[in-house]
Amino acid sequence: MSTTNNRWTSEMLRTPEGRAIHLQQRRAQIQPVVDDLRRLARELQADLAEDGRLYGDLPLQDRLRAWHTAKPLFDAVDELEKALSMLVAGNKRYEKSYEKLPEKRAEKKAAKERAAEEKKRLKASAGQPPQIAAPAAGSASTSSASLADILGQRQKGA
Repeated sequence: MSTTNNRWTSEMLRTPEGRAIHLQQRRAQIQPVVDDLRRLARELQADLAEDGRLYGDLPLQDRLRAWHTAKPLFDAVDELEKALSMLVAGNKRYEKSYEKLPEKRAEKKAAKERAAEEKKRLKASAGQPPQIAAPAAGSASTSSASLADILGQRQKGA
């Protein structure tokens, strides 16, 4: 993708291809820095822990001081990795909010229209569900008759 003066613009990030290229370029820029900082932090911590004992240190105080000294480098690594994950999250949010939202709204509108049509159809049939003819009083046996039919027969007989 050609960029004006090698700079990205917001218009370039509006396409899935543009966002994918941008993410790939940023990953290619940041990942070597992350790897180098992580290696450097580990080496510094190991060197300080190995050779960092000073006169008057308590047991393991040299290792604690080494960890405390190298921690900002490890934190920088974590923040750079977090930046990469935030770029990915930003891409997904754009896709969800601007590319898939119109489709989701269209589906919701279609479902609403179907519900309105169903409501109109029910209203046209006077709002009454189709009625099932009740069996004749003497024709159905008690095993196949519904509970309401049996109770109705008992009330008539009583």
